[in-house]
Amino acid sequence: MVKCIITLLCAFLGLTAGSLASAKKLIVDTDLFSDVDDAGALLLACTLPEIELLAVNVNYPSMYSALAASSILGHYGNAHIPIGLLRPYENYTYFDDVYYEHGEYASKVAYHWRDEASLRWKDASSTWDPTHLYRKVLSQQQDQSVTIASIGFLDNLSNLLNSPADNYSPLSGADLVAAKVVELVVMGGAYPSGEEFNFIAYNPAAAAHVVNTWPGAMTFSGAELGGRVYSGARLMTEGPSNDPAKAAYVWYNGYNNARNSWDPLTILYAAKGKIDIFEFGNQGGYNYVYPNGTNSWQSHVGQYPQHYLRLAMSNITVGERVDKLYLRGAAKFSAP
Repeated sequence: MVKCIITLLCAFLGLTAGSLASAKKLIVDTDLFSDVDDAGALLLACTLPEIELLAVNVNYPSMYSALAASSILGHYGNAHIPIGLLRPYENYTYFDDVYYEHGEYASKVAYHWRDEASLRWKDASSTWDPTHLYRKVLSQQQDQSVTIASIGFLDNLSNLLNSPADNYSPLSGADLVAAKVVELVVMGGAYPSGEEFNFIAYNPAAAAHVVNTWPGAMTFSGAELGGRVYSGARLMTEGPSNDPAKAAYVWYNGYNNARNSWDPLTILYAAKGKIDIFEFGNQGGYNYVYPNGTNSWQSHVGQYPQHYLRLAMSNITVGERVDKLYLRGAAKFSAP
């Protein structure tokens, strides 16, 4: 009977029992707040069949970021997924005082999809401390089985590395990472060298700490990668009327504009690997982040394998692929 139920569930989601068993165990660390590509990334993280989502940690200290994440997860059938939120948090909302063209979406998504969320409206008190959530989830997984996708600031990961043994694990944070994490995929930096928002804008010291001391494999999705790939326009015009990611793109970007795909491409690589979309831009070496957050690829041998990504096909084709995945994932949860 149980086998029949699993078979029916897999058929509904477009999966096979084998793909369900072999799905990548993923934790997403997101700054869902000031850019809408995080909403697209969470859509993919919830709906790609290659992913078993374990947790979502929010690295921007706004309660609306966590509430929006909860609403998005709930809509896509993942209300059970635990959410962490960087402390101390406030009730900040986004205002575009740079370009005066992007709209705030996190509080709107949080409110309008609140009935599908696990968190109560305007109450983020039940979110996890991100370090505790990392340590709990990692301690429960098999060795070298978890992929982490960092699509924002790196404070949560820095705090994890600094964490001591606790009730969840006798290992230090660095040792727990080394034991449990097979790969850290980071949206951050510019390659082979330069500067990028996630590394320089909020806490460069945390970015430098994580990138320069992470005890395991890392792959980097740089500013130049997603900056050339646009997605979301088809979701806005063709997506289900009840879809929160669609609404987020409309509120943020307007119907006439697609958006850069930094975070969705990071999730896509974390889920599927290089496939035919990506290639590695380096042959050896490692990434180094300076105290001000700028980064430079070093040519000599590093302690752990590191790579940065390049596109293996045209940016237009990749954008079309991302749009198709958005629509396919959103359609599974469209209103009847």
